[in-house]
Amino acid sequence: VAVNAERNRDLLASAPHMNREDLALIYKVMLGNNLDGMATVTIKNEHMATWGVTAETIHELAMKNTKEILPITVQSMNEVMREMFSKDGMPDEIAEAMFADMPANQQMYVISNTAKVNGAASMFYEDALSGLAEKVGTDLFILPSSVHECIAVSTDMGTPESLAEMVQEVNGTQVATEEQLSDHVYRYDAKAKTISLAETTIEQLEAKVSEN
Repeated sequence: VAVNAERNRDLLASAPHMNREDLALIYKVMLGNNLDGMATVTIKNEHMATWGVTAETIHELAMKNTKEILPITVQSMNEVMREMFSKDGMPDEIAEAMFADMPANQQMYVISNTAKVNGAASMFYEDALSGLAEKVGTDLFILPSSVHECIAVSTDMGTPESLAEMVQEVNGTQVATEEQLSDHVYRYDAKAKTISLAETTIEQLEAKVSEN
């Protein structure tokens, strides 16, 4: 599960985790999954001590098992909207006409998992992003819309500054505090297959403004 590192300092002090930029990956054990929801327990340092395993082992197992238990999903926003309206009873042909596909590098893509819960961590499966970047034909900007999902767009779709401002606005008005992931935008480098903070973050932009 991906969480904001700064806002979860107390939790990270007592739980195995891996830092990734301004985020941290923590690990959970799934106890059950049904129509009422998903029951999980966060793995703490005392669990590791009892099991006699290292944080590296926990990370490797989590990366492997999560792929199998909660597979990654990458859908265009149009696909998501078509599914949503079809479930509400709209005929498929009308939904198809309303949300026709656009060129790949002009679309927004939702990255999550099959449960749509705590799916933002799926952004760190570089193989899934590699396939999307190949389809789009450019590097990707990753917008952390919540702990449950991220939005990927072509780097042709805007600047890190404008996208970060949009993320900050959405977080401040539409996302519950406990579900906010970050105000920053990330860049997926298709050639290097790595994720990093986009070159200019909100804080850096504000610092430049204050300097001037």
